Amino acid sequence: MSGLFGLGQSLLLALPPERAHDLAVKSLELGLYPRADTPDDERLAQHLFGLDFANPVGMAAGFDKDARVPRELLAMGFGFVEVGTLTPRAQSGNPAPRMFRSMADRAVINRLGFNNEGATAIAARLANLRALGKLPGIPLGVNIGRTKIVETKDAVADFLTTFEKLFAHADFFTLNVSSPNTPGLRELQDKESLRKLLTQL
Repeated sequence: MSGLFGLGQSLLLALPPERAHDLAVKSLELGLYPRADTPDDERLAQHLFGLDFANPVGMAAGFDKDARVPRELLAMGFGFVEVGTLTPRAQSGNPAPRMFRSMADRAVINRLGFNNEGATAIAARLANLRALGKLPGIPLGVNIGRTKIVETKDAVADFLTTFEKLFAHADFFTLNVSSPNTPGLRELQDKESLRKLLTQL
C-alpha cells in the first residue's frame, strides 16, 4: 500500500501545483483515499465552544474550498473540517500561476485569492449532503471572506450575506481578514473595523 501512495505522490509532484490539488480533491470524490482504520484515543477528545472534537487535528480552509468532500475528509481521520474561503458570489480568484511549490520546505505557497463557487451554491450543496445523510458527524466550519471587488466600507454587509446563507449548515465560522491576496482585506484588522464586523455578525 505504501508503494501505491508513493506512486501517487510522485504523480502529483509531476503536475503543476494547482492541477495536483484539483486531482487530490477529485480522488477523494472517487473514493481513492486512505481511511482511518482505528478509533481515536479518547484522550484526544476535546469539548470546546459547545462542540465535541474527536481529535484536535482538522483540515483547514483552502483544501476543500467548495465543500466537495467533507465526509471523505472525516473518513481519513480528521477531527474537524473547515470549508472555504467563501464569498457571497462566485469568483475566479487571482490569475494563474497562483500556487507554487517550495520543495525545500515541503510546502505550497497559495495565492489563489478566494476562488469559490459562491455562498448560494455551497449552501445548496451542504443542504443536499445533509438530506442524503452525507454530512460528516464532526464539527464542520465555514471560512468566509470579503468579495474581491467589494470596498472595505461595504465589507460588513458582504460578510453578513455569506454568514446568513451558510448559517444553517455550519457548526462554526472563521472570518478571514488576513489573506494578502484580496486588496485591502487586512484593513479589517483595524480595531474599530474588526469590532464592527464581529458585533454585526
